[in-house]
Amino acid sequence: MTAGEYTQLTGRAGRRGIDVEGHAVTVWHNGIDPANLAGLASTRTYPLKSSFRPSYNMAVNLIERMGVRQARELLETSFAQYQADAGVVGLANQIRKHEQALAGYAESMTCHLGDFAEYADLRQQLADRERALSRDSSARRRQQAAQALRELRVGDVVVLAAGRRAGPALVVTPANPNDDEPRPSVLSLDRRVRRIAANDVPHGIEAVARLKVPRGFDARSANWRRDLARTLADKTSDLDIRRPRKSGDAAGPDEQIDDLRRALRSHPCHGCSDREAHARWAQRYNKLNKETKELRRRVESRTNTIARQFDRVCAVLNDLGYLTALPDGTVTVTPDGNMLGGLYADQDLLTSECIREGVWDGLDSAELAGAAAALVFESRGADDGAAAPPLPRSPALAQALADQLDLAEDLAERESRHHVNFVRLPNAGFTMAAWSWAKGNPLHAVLRDSELAPGDFVRWCRQLIDLMAQIADAAPDPQLRQTARNAMHGLRRGVVSYTGVDNNDLTAD
Repeated sequence: MTAGEYTQLTGRAGRRGIDVEGHAVTVWHNGIDPANLAGLASTRTYPLKSSFRPSYNMAVNLIERMGVRQARELLETSFAQYQADAGVVGLANQIRKHEQALAGYAESMTCHLGDFAEYADLRQQLADRERALSRDSSARRRQQAAQALRELRVGDVVVLAAGRRAGPALVVTPANPNDDEPRPSVLSLDRRVRRIAANDVPHGIEAVARLKVPRGFDARSANWRRDLARTLADKTSDLDIRRPRKSGDAAGPDEQIDDLRRALRSHPCHGCSDREAHARWAQRYNKLNKETKELRRRVESRTNTIARQFDRVCAVLNDLGYLTALPDGTVTVTPDGNMLGGLYADQDLLTSECIREGVWDGLDSAELAGAAAALVFESRGADDGAAAPPLPRSPALAQALADQLDLAEDLAERESRHHVNFVRLPNAGFTMAAWSWAKGNPLHAVLRDSELAPGDFVRWCRQLIDLMAQIADAAPDPQLRQTARNAMHGLRRGVVSYTGVDNNDLTAD
């Protein structure tokens, strides 16, 4: 719990300007920390942190009023951008220190015979190429070893070349064909059964003989292991068993490596008597330069973040036809964009798409209230695993809810392509209550089939009324506007219309 949340909870203990003092009682429970509680109660200053993000409604209104360029300049002066830029100061200071050190390294690696930075770059290219070939060769050998392990069968006698149990071994359990990494079980001469993987046979493995394994062999039985290990020892004593030799690199010579080596030998700095000393300074230079580039990347990612977010929002709006680019390069707001500019709800874009796509056409006022309630309502807890909320028996409303969900999923996918995240999936947890209340049912009947507290019900109803008012003003269809007004009248009654009521004191009676 934060100090601000604690203050909100204890705020009802006294009213500023009315009460001289107030008392808040904290109930003791196991695990309570008195020092932490005292810290919450005594804290009076809270750090201000901006949660500002340019929304779709904001974007179209800013562009309509001042154009894209001035809108970006305005957002770059926001408090949110100021906080983001404040975190860059420390990184910028670190970059300046790195640049000073890089200048010293560059001076130390200066060679009188030529450009040592160029020579160091050739050395780095050669090292990178050799490492890449080594990785490819290792991966190739590992694949070959894994394939050899998959081909082993029960009764195959193999030779392990590495580890404490190097020597002959007998396969007693083949690799599972469904495993990504084959791991057959083998019995060694020391009577131990273990699994082997590709790492245990880096140079490959193959069967050198065959030995019959009894059908009832149990690897957990010491007697079985002892008898089979003796048979394995007798079988392999007459065999000329040699450990596998390291296989050479099958890739052969590499032209790029040959070219780099020739370029190194012909470079003027190759004959410098201080070549290796210069090379050590060059290595430090390259390492620090790499770190400096990463710091610059981090600075770039934090600079102008609000403006870049605005650009991504505009890209989504342009794809959907709310904005359009003219031949002269200017961006204008379309009629649909003007409609979106009149929707100030949290789910402004989804609401606009429902209007554009006719999702709510033909609904009555109660059905419209129930459908729009899914765009307003947010559950307090996670809904994973929760039972589906009860819904009205209205085919038209059920279809509208399904269409809203499809639209939200499409918008979320489009947003992900532009790296923004505003749209959330509709939540029907308030739909039944909103529909029933808009139809004129009494409060006790509405709350009987709902898990909402009376105060929460009033709060969500008022937010839904606000959304209905926005739809009534912004929707181009006269019929939808009238339906939204009728829904407002159906919702604004009883405890919902009484503005002087304390929501926490409401009861179902």
